[in-house]
Amino acid sequence: MLRKELIKAVKHLELVARRAVNDQLAGQYQSVFKGRGMDFTDVREYQPGDDIRVIDWNVSARMNDLYIKQFVEERELTVLLLVDASGSQTFGTYNRRKQETAAELAALIAFSAIKNNDRVGLITFTDQIEAFIPPKKGRKHVLRVITEILDFTPERSGTDIPAALEYLSRITSKRALTFVISDFQDTDFETSLSIANRRHEIIPLVLEDPMETELPDMGLVPFEDPETGEIFTVDTSSKRVRSEFRSEALRRKKQLVRTFRKHKVDHIPIRTDASHIEPLVQYFRTRSKRY
Repeated sequence: MLRKELIKAVKHLELVARRAVNDQLAGQYQSVFKGRGMDFTDVREYQPGDDIRVIDWNVSARMNDLYIKQFVEERELTVLLLVDASGSQTFGTYNRRKQETAAELAALIAFSAIKNNDRVGLITFTDQIEAFIPPKKGRKHVLRVITEILDFTPERSGTDIPAALEYLSRITSKRALTFVISDFQDTDFETSLSIANRRHEIIPLVLEDPMETELPDMGLVPFEDPETGEIFTVDTSSKRVRSEFRSEALRRKKQLVRTFRKHKVDHIPIRTDASHIEPLVQYFRTRSKRY
């Protein structure tokens, strides 16, 4: 992408993301994703109505009066964006490609995080780790993260989700709120997902394009696998072919949902032909009712 076009794209994405954060996600992020705990700050004299469970009996004995402990929420979180940059992310048949959708989602999450003084980091992956930007705060840092996603050219085209999740566990010992933005067109990542989710909170944002489920009647069409480069011809005019394609796609989708539910991992389906903001808002609302 040319530098002038890149700057324009980054500024546009910042404007759209900030507007959405302020208008639709304001307060939702903070109320859903709490800090790591409560830090003790000071003591003060007991007042009628205070919770007796926070009385500091040692100080009360010394002062010959009742004193209670005061706490503040340890608000700061570490937010990591684990973004799939494999060949399948260049696919998209409606409003935008998965790659563009991933950048928009990352911007929404990143600006929500820094609005609440959280740190944001980025891991991009294919079948290897392509790039890592350590978590930091601030608008300038978030713009660097967004620029990296928009203007990134990966070295490889395959997908290795287990390797990405294992790398996540190696680079940070602290618990991180981790959004995995991917179409999850990979296999054998269940064990890695389970292990990573014990240390961190993993939230998959599953990118979907309508043509990956419903194949339209277009006659004989050559398709290229974006990850392997293999080219094959499909007779899309065949009802049997379209039916088998749809059945296999639904089977994979159901299996993915079962995997997430088995390990108690929340996931958010994101379609390339629909709003990517509304699913996030709906997830925040639903989750806030659970906690």
